[in-house]
Amino acid sequence: MSDNKQLINLCTQIRRDIVRMVAAVSSGHPGGSLGCVEYFVALYQSVMNTKQPFSMDGKNEDLFFLSNGHISPVFYSTLARSGYFPVKELNTFRKINSRLQGHPTTHEGLPGIRIASGSLGQGLSVAIGAAQAKKLNNDTSLIYSLHGDGELQEGQIWEAAMYAAGNNIDNIISTVDYNGKQIDGSLDDVLSLGNLKMKWDAFGWKTLEVENGNDLSQVIAGLNLAKSLTGKGQPIVILMKTEMGNGVDYMMGTHKWHGSAPNEEQLESALNQLNETLGDY
Repeated sequence: MSDNKQLINLCTQIRRDIVRMVAAVSSGHPGGSLGCVEYFVALYQSVMNTKQPFSMDGKNEDLFFLSNGHISPVFYSTLARSGYFPVKELNTFRKINSRLQGHPTTHEGLPGIRIASGSLGQGLSVAIGAAQAKKLNNDTSLIYSLHGDGELQEGQIWEAAMYAAGNNIDNIISTVDYNGKQIDGSLDDVLSLGNLKMKWDAFGWKTLEVENGNDLSQVIAGLNLAKSLTGKGQPIVILMKTEMGNGVDYMMGTHKWHGSAPNEEQLESALNQLNETLGDY
């Protein structure tokens, strides 16, 4: 799928999937999921080189690791809409014995899921390890990872960042969902990260910025620019500014929908704002 209009329609449909999934079980994390839709669509529909059927060995293909695993709804919907598993399986989200747990897991063998994630701070270490393995195996494919900005309050992130730069891991593109909000409030109120670009620069990474991470064209351009800068001795990070809850008016501008599900009336309001494009599951 490459036509920009088709991709924008896909973004809308994924947003419908997200709000329906979390509303159906009255639990989940819609805020960050809605904010990262354009990133996932750009990655899986335009930027990454992947193989089907899915294989855990990941040889000679780009790999993605979701570190902030609580935004699993957007990940699951994107994978399903990209052909990894049947779209109708989204109806099992967070249910007993489902392959679609609240945080991604690997024991049920869900195609597209390479690690169990959601223990914040760990995903960058895993992604760097995969990137180093690619280098050792003379595999020129790339590693992508996504992280929440609140996750950057975890010390392990910065240990991993030091390691990657110190070992010239230049086949990784990590992205920070920079929405300025986390579960307990605004980023600055909980624990300010200061000048994030200066921090990543100081840790030896090549730092790029996407000013509007909810503009699909900007996200694709940012990721493609990052790809062009790989192989030059530095790991790459993209600071991608997004709006938590993007696409649903009452979820935007607040941290309160980080981990809260809409009720029936709120779901109807959300769906009225999001036109069905590809067919609900």
